Order: sequence, then C-alpha cells, then structure tokens
Amino acid sequence: MSIRHTMKARRALTAVAITTGLVLAVAGCGGDGGEDKGNAKASSTSTDKGKADGEEPKESDVQPPPEDTVLAEVKGGGGNTTLIVNSAVRDEGGFLTLGGKVRNGSGKFWNPTSWRGSEKELSDNAASMAGASLVDRVGKKKYLILRDTDGRCLCTQFSGGFKENEEKTWFAQFPAPPAETTKVDLQIADMPVVTIEITDGE
Repeated sequence: MSIRHTMKARRALTAVAITTGLVLAVAGCGGDGGEDKGNAKASSTSTDKGKADGEEPKESDVQPPPEDTVLAEVKGGGGNTTLIVNSAVRDEGGFLTLGGKVRNGSGKFWNPTSWRGSEKELSDNAASMAGASLVDRVGKKKYLILRDTDGRCLCTQFSGGFKENEEKTWFAQFPAPPAETTKVDLQIADMPVVTIEITDGE
C-alpha cells in the first residue's frame, strides 16, 4: 500500500516538474520574442527618425529661391497685359539680349498677333516679340530686332497664344548700342514705352 502511494507521489512530482519546465520554457520564449520585438521597435524608430530627418531638413538648411530682378514692368491692353523685363545684357559679340515675362490678365484667351510688327519681313513670325524695338535717346538711334536670312526674328514666338491668366517667358535680341549708352527705351505694339538699364555681360 505504501509502495503504491509512493509511486503515485513520484508520478505527481514528475508531472509537476514537467509542467513547470514547459511553463518556464514558454515564458522564456515569450521573453525572447518580447525582447526582439523591443529591438525591432527601437530599430524601426531609429530608421523612421533618420528618414524623417532626411525628408525634413532643418530650417537653416533650406535656401529660399532667388527672386527675379525686375528692371521694368508696364501694363497695356486696357491694363490686362503685363510686360516684365528681368534682364538686358550687352555681350562682347555686339548683341543686346532682353528677357522677361508676359502675363495675360484679361481672364480670357489672348493671342498677341499685333506684337509681330508691321514690317513685311516679319510677317511670318506670327504672335511673337518680333515687333519690339529699342531707342537710344542719347545716341538718337533706333534698333530693330535681329532676324535671320529667312526673316525669322531672334526672339520668342508665343505658340498657341495665352490661356486665361497665363504667364510666359520671353527673350529678344538686338544689335547692341555703344558702350556709353547705359539705358534704352523698349517699345512693342500698344504697350507703353519703358526705359531699361543695360548690364554689361562677359
């Protein structure tokens, strides 16, 4: 009788030992998984932080875009058209190149057909800066826009006209006035005459 009780007790102790071992093993695995998860979380946080730092640089590192220099700005066409001149550079090759923007503020489509000028040689330039001219009041001389042997002007052609409130860039090239001339008057179509200061390029 005592032997049977002894065997039962041993079996019970063995079962308890096995159960305890399994519980500890499961707890150990769970602990490792939790640790890995914590490491993964820390790694993910570090990576996300690095990514965020890459996408959002410090304010001191962000440089504002340079602003255009406005040499002149006039409005015409009932105040609906704005002509802006941003540059007027005279180079050593004997050319004066003007550049800027034209803005259609009419609220509807606009095609500057009258800007091509009235000269027969420029009739194939459609809506363009071909009709622009410069006047050197000091030297008392007028400069017409340069053109090639086929009559195409060395200037911007506004293909397709201007959509409502659209803005386009332009350039126009002229013979350069003498070095002592520092200012010229720009005229095109019905736009007001505007005085521009010349910059000497390289």
